[in-house]
Amino acid sequence: MAMLSRTKVMEALTEKRPQFEQYQSEQRSQSDLRRQLLDCFLTMSTADVLRRVEQSGQEWPGALPTAELEQAVDLCIPFTGRWSNHQEARRWALAVLEGRPVAAVDGSQIPPSKELSVPVGAVQVGWYVNYHVTGGRYEKDVRFEVLAPDDLGSEEDGDFPDWQVNQRRFVLECEQLIALMRQFVADGMGDAPLCLFDGSFIISFAGQMRPGRAGKYLQAVRNLLDASKRLAVPLVGFVDSSGSRDVVMLVNIVAGPPYMSSMTDGGLFASLLSHWGDRTPFFVCARNDPLSQSGNAAFYRDVAFCYVRLAAERPPARIELPLWLVESGQAPAVVERVLAECIVGAGGYPYAIETADAVAVLKQSDREQFYALFQQFAEQQGLPLSFSRKSLSKQIRR
Repeated sequence: MAMLSRTKVMEALTEKRPQFEQYQSEQRSQSDLRRQLLDCFLTMSTADVLRRVEQSGQEWPGALPTAELEQAVDLCIPFTGRWSNHQEARRWALAVLEGRPVAAVDGSQIPPSKELSVPVGAVQVGWYVNYHVTGGRYEKDVRFEVLAPDDLGSEEDGDFPDWQVNQRRFVLECEQLIALMRQFVADGMGDAPLCLFDGSFIISFAGQMRPGRAGKYLQAVRNLLDASKRLAVPLVGFVDSSGSRDVVMLVNIVAGPPYMSSMTDGGLFASLLSHWGDRTPFFVCARNDPLSQSGNAAFYRDVAFCYVRLAAERPPARIELPLWLVESGQAPAVVERVLAECIVGAGGYPYAIETADAVAVLKQSDREQFYALFQQFAEQQGLPLSFSRKSLSKQIRR
């Protein structure tokens, strides 16, 4: 049986040593440039920043400041809570969350298998609601949907691609969050609930898709943001490890040249947010990407975001809110609730999202069971179905 050779791995790594050293040198240079541009940016008022953006002629400058920029010191709004131990922190978190429901949705999917002669896929969306009431009241459930050949579209290059399954999962996650919002309002809970979306509302990836594939993603996000505002239910998009460069672009425009090239927003803010819970001021998203350039992302400016320190060993996380929450003055309280959820959870991640993921996840054993059930279904219905010889050979070898 083939094994990983330590000797050969070390030889291959040593061969690439000059490239690793060059990368480290470039990172140090970027860090120095970051400090230079930040020092310049920090001297500017909100009016200064907006004037320089206007002078640049950039319609989509990455980000735009909100009034919070004036409240921050070195782009940091410090978190005032301090505790001696985790028990104290947990007591604070439970007090913040008490009587205020938190809901989260996540999804998983089963792609069409090349080993089956009939294309079939599936999507499972799970949700978790913690009402945070004495005695405990929780809701966990899933929605399961099968994608048949017509749902998967036409065959391309001999394969039924996964994109239809991925798209359907995203749309169902948004639809389920909207359904939860409506239920909260119908139950007379007002703005007490908080709905968490595991990911970003700024779906730049859709701009890389073939024509006709991005539309459902765009409409799903528009519907979600609109529902939050119309129903007055707070909504948060949580991104644990963001590679976004929205504020980096803004700083480059108003403080450059020279320009930072490889720095991310998380790297930009990492040294400015010293303590757990510290955050940046909110910015309005004005990302420059193929969607905004083509006129398909007006909703980007309906999204505000900040970065918050949740773990010492990782860059700050990105928190996104519909802009109406910032404009109505509710954003700080919403961020506080997210922090409380992260204390209740593990490793700086909101507990409700963790739980929704556990409810929704489909493991390899679940996929195998699904294919077995589909085989039984096909036999009962008299549908011709076969497995590839390669698949059978793998099963025998393993």
